[in-house]
Amino acid sequence: MIFPKNIDIPVKDLGGKILNADVLKYVPEDSAKHYKFIPIDLVDGYLEFGVLDPEDIEAREAISFIATRIGMPFKLFVISKTDYDAVMSAYQNLSGEVYKALGVLKEEEKAESADNSIEAQIKGMTKRVEPSMAEDAPITKIVSVIVQNAVEGRASDIHIEPTRDRVKVRFRVDGVLYQSLFLPLNVLEAVVARIKIIGDMKLDEKRKPQDGRFSANIGNRQVDFRVSTFPTYYGEKVVMRILDTGKGVTKLEDLGFTEEHLTAIKAALDKPYGLILLTGPTGSGKTTTLYSMLSAIDREENNVVSLEDPVEYAIEGVSQSQVRPEIDYTFVNGLRSILRQDPDIIMVGEIRDAETARLAIQAALTGHLVFSTLHTNTAVATIPRLIDMGIEPYLIAPTLIMAIGQRLVGKLCDESKGTFPTEGAIKTKIEKRFADLPKEYRDKIEIPDKVYTMQSSATCSTGSRGRVPVLEVLTINKEIQEVIFKNPTEEEVYKVARKNGMLTMSEDAIIKSFRGEVDFEEHERL
Repeated sequence: MIFPKNIDIPVKDLGGKILNADVLKYVPEDSAKHYKFIPIDLVDGYLEFGVLDPEDIEAREAISFIATRIGMPFKLFVISKTDYDAVMSAYQNLSGEVYKALGVLKEEEKAESADNSIEAQIKGMTKRVEPSMAEDAPITKIVSVIVQNAVEGRASDIHIEPTRDRVKVRFRVDGVLYQSLFLPLNVLEAVVARIKIIGDMKLDEKRKPQDGRFSANIGNRQVDFRVSTFPTYYGEKVVMRILDTGKGVTKLEDLGFTEEHLTAIKAALDKPYGLILLTGPTGSGKTTTLYSMLSAIDREENNVVSLEDPVEYAIEGVSQSQVRPEIDYTFVNGLRSILRQDPDIIMVGEIRDAETARLAIQAALTGHLVFSTLHTNTAVATIPRLIDMGIEPYLIAPTLIMAIGQRLVGKLCDESKGTFPTEGAIKTKIEKRFADLPKEYRDKIEIPDKVYTMQSSATCSTGSRGRVPVLEVLTINKEIQEVIFKNPTEEEVYKVARKNGMLTMSEDAIIKSFRGEVDFEEHERL
């Protein structure tokens, strides 16, 4: 897109300060430096850019390319050099400190002999990370700055990934990965070595994946990190899961469940024995829901024991144990040992194989309440999945109490809620979605005059903040038990569950869009 040279571009005075730091993620720092433009605000759905030279055709074309890539209209303003420098300094929160450390590293490398450059890079590292993480060695500084900025930016994961010519550092926030900065490829080994040291992993093992963990005090609170390394063509990739123990375990009532789902789940938790399974892919919030369930039960009068991989949060009143497959302490062996500990309630982190499934079923049969997770796409797929694992239908029917399918979707910011009327094609789409639901349940669903959608705002540029679960709750009753005995296919289970009023995850998202919790379009992605 070519702009005429004499286009009239208004002037904007930023007052020497950044208006909206949230928009910086749309433009890489090196692009802002090279083309001398900056993102300055998000107003009425338009991404505003400030340019130093209004006649710089290359800068305008780069802005047009960025706006097209992110699917957002834009407006241009001329800004002063003072305002440009002020916004550029905002980029320095992360990359500035990192690049300063890289500069120190270069100076140190000059002073070291060529044959021990890696040793020079990791010089000063401690054997274990201590609470402050405030060491001054350049590589240590780089790692601590990345970790600190990820925690302060509400990230759930840190990805450090080598490519052909550089190392990408990305943060996952509310389920979406955002580019944070780039590192030179020659520091990859030292950065990975630093993380391996603090994660208590083997420095000399680069050919196969490793797992580790460490803790640090960040912002006066204890934060745990679960580390995974993975060998790739260009070097080892590192992913760190952030477990903010300071937040504690979320109450069931605060997870975002509907009143109907909350009532059904609490009724299942009151059962004296049986099996409750949560299903969904990695990152769908299953573990969070499991912990919330554990925190909701009576841990004074019950002996509650868990078997986890790993233990993510400490829960008072629960005897939590970490499996260690490398010493043959697996879910199977651990579950056998738990049954000798006189438990009332058992939580098994994940059912991964037939033997674990069989032991969990046996525990439920012998008077224990058992929670666990299973990898299936939907709640109704739980029953055929257990049968595929070799569990006989006559064992599933009397033990399975409830199966919950779960996903996480973006929660709308209050200031970023848009609406459109539920009429015409939209209303037809909604009615068609609920058409096979029995009338007695369909009549309970009131379709409002409008549904909510996501739009950007100056204070919430992504349109969402945090995530909320959408559920499919399958409660096992006598009719479904009959299906399990006679014809336990996914289709037959769905028919009976539907007859009993079960809503799918997609429909749960639609209902939450009626209430302004999620974007209406989310139901199309489930």
